[in-house]
Amino acid sequence: MSPDLKQCEAHALKLAPKERAILAEHLISSLDSLEVPENENLWVEEADRRYKEYRKGRISARSAHDVLKDARTVIG
Repeated sequence: MSPDLKQCEAHALKLAPKERAILAEHLISSLDSLEVPENENLWVEEADRRYKEYRKGRISARSAHDVLKDARTVIG
């Protein structure tokens, strides 16, 4: 994470919950306008980053079965 992004995150986390929710909504909405190839590229980069973190032992993995089971529990 770049220093600018870390600083931005620190400022955002100091916002009131309602303001953070509004900011999150705006940020997510901004991603909806991306072209398909750009969006796919971002997902590939994120998947690669997570895989490298997993391989280094910095994050753990969960089976798809467990993830889907938890998601179904939350959804109802």
